[in-house]
Amino acid sequence: MSSIDGPVPTPTITLNDGHRIPQLGFGVYQVPPEDTAATVRTALEIGYRHIDTAQMYGNEKGVGDGIRDAGLDRGAVYVTSKLNNGFHRPDDARRAFDATLDELGSDYVDLFLIHWPLPTLYEGDFVSTWQTCEEFTVDGRARSIGVSNFAIHHLQELARETATAPAVNQIEVHPYFTNDAVRAYGTEHNIVTEAWSPIARGAVLGDPVVIRIAKSLGVRPAQVVLRWHIQRGDIVFPKSVDPQRIRENFEIFDFDLNDEELEALTTLDRGEPGRRGPNPDTFAYVPA
Repeated sequence: MSSIDGPVPTPTITLNDGHRIPQLGFGVYQVPPEDTAATVRTALEIGYRHIDTAQMYGNEKGVGDGIRDAGLDRGAVYVTSKLNNGFHRPDDARRAFDATLDELGSDYVDLFLIHWPLPTLYEGDFVSTWQTCEEFTVDGRARSIGVSNFAIHHLQELARETATAPAVNQIEVHPYFTNDAVRAYGTEHNIVTEAWSPIARGAVLGDPVVIRIAKSLGVRPAQVVLRWHIQRGDIVFPKSVDPQRIRENFEIFDFDLNDEELEALTTLDRGEPGRRGPNPDTFAYVPA
């Protein structure tokens, strides 16, 4: 693990294609498009160097504007985006990817993901969508490609049918839903786990175990949970529009959780009942 330049160095992880990705990023899910540029600029000024967006968030343009407003070169910021669920067909995916680059105002994206496998749609075909994403790495317009919300059997199908292993799998992970089987498959096959909903949409912050650890360390509950993610080796990108919260979420590199604290947080896992988001095997949302 190495670090990436910024006001405060952020640890990075080397992906299976050799590219490095900052382990702590900033998520813009549900950030209104009109507020995105200013929010991204704030995050970058604090020190974040990884921004996670998606076509379905509707705020890719704000991400690009925020990078430019912060006065940073494009190469100084790692940008992830994701394919809209409505554009899985190969030609649709190609057009959607072109639109992402236009919105970002960039000739490349660092990481591009299939947002959901959607196994009940498109005749269950996400393989041809993945093969289309492979094209984007060949021409250099995507430095890395990966998936989001893929279960083990979805990943196994890609392994059987295609030549490229995803660089990452972005899945729901938090102390109430540790998703360890999917994480373990990723580790075994050199697919890095990215954790979305890292604090269970705030649900874990009032847990007595989290509060106890936070008090003992003199930090906030959210910082404890984010540090748990970092020490487990996952990539995480908390989201907030509050500048103070954005800063606090970044200040997680000056303390460590001991083994007992890590285990106490991990044993909060509730299995499937702890899931806060949709199940990838049944999720079939396509924007109107």
